[in-house]
Amino acid sequence: MTLVRIACTAALTLAVCLSVGAQPTFKVLINPGDQGEQSRFVVYSQYKQAVEQALTKLKVSGVVVGLSTDATADLAASRARLHDLYLAPAHVAGTALRFGYSPVAGIDKPVQAVLVALSSNPVSSLAQSAGKPVGLPSQDSVVTYLLRGELNAANTTLKRHFGSVYQTRYQDALLPCLQIKRCEVVAVERMVFDRWVAAGEPVKVVMQTRVVPGLSVALRDGAKPGAELLAAALAESLPAAGSPKPTHLAVADFDYVATLGYFTPRTLPGAQVPDAAAVVRLLQAGAVYVDTRTEAEFKAGRPAGAVWVPYVEKSAKDADFKASDDQFNLAQLPANKQTPLVFACNGAECWKSYKASLAALKAGYTQVNWFRGGFPEWRAAGLQVATSN
Repeated sequence: MTLVRIACTAALTLAVCLSVGAQPTFKVLINPGDQGEQSRFVVYSQYKQAVEQALTKLKVSGVVVGLSTDATADLAASRARLHDLYLAPAHVAGTALRFGYSPVAGIDKPVQAVLVALSSNPVSSLAQSAGKPVGLPSQDSVVTYLLRGELNAANTTLKRHFGSVYQTRYQDALLPCLQIKRCEVVAVERMVFDRWVAAGEPVKVVMQTRVVPGLSVALRDGAKPGAELLAAALAESLPAAGSPKPTHLAVADFDYVATLGYFTPRTLPGAQVPDAAAVVRLLQAGAVYVDTRTEAEFKAGRPAGAVWVPYVEKSAKDADFKASDDQFNLAQLPANKQTPLVFACNGAECWKSYKASLAALKAGYTQVNWFRGGFPEWRAAGLQVATSN
């Protein structure tokens, strides 16, 4: 198991090493969200302590806790069900709920993304911000996720709507962007805006999203001890670790943020967009299934006979992405460009297979099929799944 680290010295027998390595693990991933660099680790440490105490009380053994600052990777991992427990922002937890997880608790205040301008700026709506320079947190921030989703709903993209996009790791760094007028509008959490107002900054809200849960806990279905028992244990351990008391959350609380996860277009000119049943027929007729996900996801489960050609994604998750920022080895595809190809990743909100399909089309492949539903749709259809050790 890749997350279990075993140090075998000369004093340990092979049998002991094997017995330790064979212990089952309960994998926990904690993403503290858009905290400052120092406070992020403090928050992570508090939640790690609380989660470990709760799981110890429930007699869960083999607990492995990891820190993540990459919500993009977490979204993919949740769709592949690589962890037993997530403590993460709403867009990660909400995606997990769609792929075999249940809500356990909310452990922070709800989040609302707001588009902010200086009070003196005449911009007063999202429509009026068209063509203006915008400042955003990183592309996998829940704030950017929400704004991108609202723009997608308005049938546009970040790049098409705004004149330019400036991104920074921390939300508070966006205030100077407004002050020096490099940005005319910036997107931050409502709590950040409220803090600016309290400090006397002359700023106003020109657009706001709906409210979504804050940091949330999601448990893989079938994992012990179960959501209700874990929620009760966390209710005791979180306050003891200096964290807020958790609140009850239902699946419906994530409907809005989960819906915004469907960012990919529904069509791709030059390619077919088959469902799982059509993919089965294509494979039976000799098509090659190209899995563009990570190696860990590929090994955890894929259709039998799938070929792994990872799409290493650094570009923005929208139709205006910059392909040169990414890495995709077209040389690993069949040399015959008339070969039917099926590109897939982790569902409708995963851009890797869309981008790989587009790359194949531009390279001259004539029978490109973009399996938009990807492996989650394959698995949900009850089709055969292959795994690797």
